[in-house]
Amino acid sequence: MNAETIKATLPRDLMASVVVFLVALPLCMGIAIASGLPPAKGVITGIVGGLVVGWLAGAPLQVSGPAAGLTVLVFELVQQYGAAMLGPILLLAGALQLLAGRLKLGCWFRVTAPAVVYGMLAGIGILIVLSQLHVMMDAQPEASGLDNLGAFPAALWAALPFSGGNGMAAASLGLLTIACMWTWDRLRPQSLRLLPGALLGVAAATLVGLWLGLDVRRVEVPDNLADAVSWLQPADLLAFADPGLLVAALAVAFIASAETLLSAAAVDRMHQGPRADFDRELTAQGVGNMLCGVLGALPMTGVIVRSSANVQAGARTRLSAMLHALWLLAAVVLLAALLEQVPVASLAGVLVYTGLKLIDLDALRQLGRYGRMAMLIHVATALTIVATDLLTGVLLGFALTLAQLAWQASRLKIGVVRDGRRVELRMQGAATFLRVPQLARALQGVPQDAWLHVPMAHLRYIDHACMELLEEWQRANQASGARLIIEARALTRRVEGRRRQAAHLAAAAAGN
Repeated sequence: MNAETIKATLPRDLMASVVVFLVALPLCMGIAIASGLPPAKGVITGIVGGLVVGWLAGAPLQVSGPAAGLTVLVFELVQQYGAAMLGPILLLAGALQLLAGRLKLGCWFRVTAPAVVYGMLAGIGILIVLSQLHVMMDAQPEASGLDNLGAFPAALWAALPFSGGNGMAAASLGLLTIACMWTWDRLRPQSLRLLPGALLGVAAATLVGLWLGLDVRRVEVPDNLADAVSWLQPADLLAFADPGLLVAALAVAFIASAETLLSAAAVDRMHQGPRADFDRELTAQGVGNMLCGVLGALPMTGVIVRSSANVQAGARTRLSAMLHALWLLAAVVLLAALLEQVPVASLAGVLVYTGLKLIDLDALRQLGRYGRMAMLIHVATALTIVATDLLTGVLLGFALTLAQLAWQASRLKIGVVRDGRRVELRMQGAATFLRVPQLARALQGVPQDAWLHVPMAHLRYIDHACMELLEEWQRANQASGARLIIEARALTRRVEGRRRQAAHLAAAAAGN
């Protein structure tokens, strides 16, 4: 960007950066807490996502930072391997993203069936809700979705006042936050449409908590942001000998890349400016995640909530995303005492509300237009993520999608038309080995002395198994006078006719 461009767009970018900062601050802290890490880790990721990825990004109006979509996976990794191992995992995941971007594989990360994507988001949303309901009551969440669901009645009982707990006071602040966000989303005046509901909800819960003097858990912010940095140690790289870490890094890289590029595609539809360069965006995300791994922060993706707020606030260039990172840094450095008054339950309320919005029933109904199988893939992916883990659910979704494609690609319609001794076997679709039983049943109804004509014009593909079955029918009935006539010339005649017509038109044009 040259000086004239910056001068022309600075007022709009400056305003948009403030709006994005107000949206990002509670989300950065809440996502970090939901991931089992200190809130400052999320702020560090937001700063890196703004300053570094914002500067390098291929999608200039997209804003990067910690994402709710990776919360569940990060929480599982922290529980299984410890927070120290998150650094090596992110370093390798970022390197994979960087390599994919340099190899121009960005477009392939977008080749993901919508049913799998929406199912993944729904499963993540359910897990976020199940875990953050415990945090809203100042309790510790369990390691899995089913454990959180099973432990909820006991946690609710322990939070009640007559059980000696104080969880209901915290839960009331979380519910107040959710109520403020829900009300603001529906009743906000047009003049204040850019003011985020999450900020209002957290501010209201904080003020009420201070006014009533409620004894609840509050956010812990280090006096020095550098204290929150956990530098990657050379000895940590030896952890790559564990195959589990390699699989974890691959999962983080794939999910973060898919979420980033899907978000970038959505942002492109919101504005009329330059289109996203997906390979450059993937490269920038790789650099950002490698840096987050070195700093011991959370993984990042392009985030649709912050990005849409950026576009709606009138951002024109990447300067908006970069400036919002400076406001995040200033908030932690200058307003640490204020941030420490924020109840953890209020941030959990923000995440519960976000998780509920990820469970998009409208998306499920829209998938119904493409058949029941798409809805089944969505539901199966979501429930498997809840019952097992994120990677297993996504892999199951992909497996079901491939099975659906294989089934559709192998569909074959067979019709038998008789005209005396001449019998025509009409096939439309793909004649593969999966359709051998269907073809065999059709051949059983053909007379043993028929002259069997098989036109190939409407077949996309026929494999060796089906051809051999046809030839076997001829061999078995040859003594009865049967003949097999493969009419591949019907298609050839049409093609040759079109070529002669084109040549005739070209000759006529040359004569004129």
